[in-house]
Amino acid sequence: MQKALRSLEIKRFGLIGDGADKDVDDETLMTKLTVPNAERIFFLAQSFAKGWSVERVFELTKIDRWFLRQIEDIVKEDLLIPSQSGEALIAQIPEAERTEEKKAEVLTAAMRKWKRMGFSDKQLAHSFGVDEKYIRAGRIKYGVIPTYRLVDTCAAEFEAYTPYYYSTYGIEDEVRDNDRKKVMILGGGPNRIGQGIEFDYCCVHASFALRELGFETIMVNSNPETVSTDYDTSDKLYFEPLTLEDVLNIYERENRHDQVLGVIVQFGGQTPLNLAKGLEENGVRIIGTSPKNIELAEDRKLFAKLLDDLELLQAPSGTATSLEEALAITAKIGYPSLVRPSFVLGGRAMQIVYSDAELTHYMKNAVEATPDRPVLVDRFLEDATEVDVDCISDGETTVIGAIMEHIEEAGIHSGDSACVIPPFSLTPAMQDRIRDAAKKLAKALGVRGLMNMQLAVKGDDLYVIEVNPRASRTAPFVSKAIGVPLPKLAAKIMAGKTLKELGFTEEVHPKHHSVKEAVFPFSKFAGVDIILGPEMKSTGEVMGIDYDLGMAFAKSQMAAGGTLPTKGNVFISVKETDRPNVVKIAKGYADLGFTLYATSGTGGVIKEAGIAVNILPKLASGQRPNVIDLMKNKDMALVINTPSG
Repeated sequence: MQKALRSLEIKRFGLIGDGADKDVDDETLMTKLTVPNAERIFFLAQSFAKGWSVERVFELTKIDRWFLRQIEDIVKEDLLIPSQSGEALIAQIPEAERTEEKKAEVLTAAMRKWKRMGFSDKQLAHSFGVDEKYIRAGRIKYGVIPTYRLVDTCAAEFEAYTPYYYSTYGIEDEVRDNDRKKVMILGGGPNRIGQGIEFDYCCVHASFALRELGFETIMVNSNPETVSTDYDTSDKLYFEPLTLEDVLNIYERENRHDQVLGVIVQFGGQTPLNLAKGLEENGVRIIGTSPKNIELAEDRKLFAKLLDDLELLQAPSGTATSLEEALAITAKIGYPSLVRPSFVLGGRAMQIVYSDAELTHYMKNAVEATPDRPVLVDRFLEDATEVDVDCISDGETTVIGAIMEHIEEAGIHSGDSACVIPPFSLTPAMQDRIRDAAKKLAKALGVRGLMNMQLAVKGDDLYVIEVNPRASRTAPFVSKAIGVPLPKLAAKIMAGKTLKELGFTEEVHPKHHSVKEAVFPFSKFAGVDIILGPEMKSTGEVMGIDYDLGMAFAKSQMAAGGTLPTKGNVFISVKETDRPNVVKIAKGYADLGFTLYATSGTGGVIKEAGIAVNILPKLASGQRPNVIDLMKNKDMALVINTPSG
């Protein structure tokens, strides 16, 4: 159970005693136990830590007493651990028997007991008030290392051959060794908003590619709902949490005879990237783009200098480790500003702020800024076109996979935006500038594998928003749009191949249009805010392909479940700066036979163009019926609205 909890990647490293326990009063605890919630398992632990009986907890939860007793045993052991330090255990040995062998025996037995109960090094380090590395070193010194058992897929009737492994602290080790060179691929862990099946696609193709080159492929992932954990995807699969402790254990087991060429962290999203630095510090070979260069792209000061050296524009920005620093930056660059923590995927905790008050609220409530994890503050570029670029590089040659133009303006998270290959409004000259910028950055960052780049085009200016020298969630979309499996090629580059050897040295220009559209869970969660912004909300995506852009877009909308109306009423209300462009849109719907409704400002522009439109009162006027009334009565087939700000 403790292994499963640390696999969730919710910054918990076990059931209790990892430094993240919430101490609540008895009344709150009773509520948390009575009403099912996402954290109830941790509140169960808290109840036993407070001395509550199994029977009392059973009456509140109706969870089977057998499970409650297992949880109680773990909690009781956790409460005892701080009193069982090495010195304390040795002091319990009679002085006459206190030999080095006896000390080792006692310490080994205690450590093995805790590990068999699922306690992570992080939990033990917190209990003893030491750094995790000292727990690890002591464990290895006394030979308390995991063994790996095969998952018995034959129910003990026949010998199991499927290479599914799980760790245990037993005696028998069932890992099958051979003399082949190996590559470890770190998967993405649990699917969630911001990190989903797109990264699993990359891991699977990496495994296939490396197998083609003759390597033994080793997949590490904890999610059974992925293709990467299928029996025939890799030569070996470790169903283990993606934590530093667990990955190091696997690496050391597999690299006993120096057979592991390296570990790939580029394909699993943010999860393996967060481990890269710790792995490298522990002597693990990372293949592909170096963790140092991946971190360089995240370090705003170093990255800003790099852009200056390459003569590329970036929106005014800064990094803050406190509220005072953040306010100083916005005083210099102005509002609106985009604020976000560093080293995240999915735009988590990202927000556009328009005032000192909003920034203050964000810094105090949304994030915890530290020198190691500063908050990034950028001037937000309004009314700009956002562009994504995926490319592949072998360190010398860089080939553009695709330039994707977003349909939504800059400010909507790229994972929530619809985007089009090839670009539909960017001039050929601007596209060439984008290609040049991508190639310069790939060279400067020493990219070996995939790179994703996000830019904003405002007038004739091209701004670099961010660069990620790793696989992005657009890699599967681009690969299918151009008919080239980019992650597969990238894995072969990491193993030492060049693009020339792989026969991919020219950009593919498809004759068809490909549209990626996001899929949202709003129908499942009534009442949630459906307004899109810089924090990702989509839970999936679909793709529409056609020789006609409009048809490709229509296919993507139908696939995403957004039925396009063919008749009825259309309400239009746009901000003042959009009104010069609204007439063409209104005329198009009028020509198709739709009845138009609009607010006074937008409606006046449409009416002046000689197009019939019904003017609705603004909500603030109090007059009825207004647009909300018509929407509630399902009298509106479509709403076109661009709110200001």
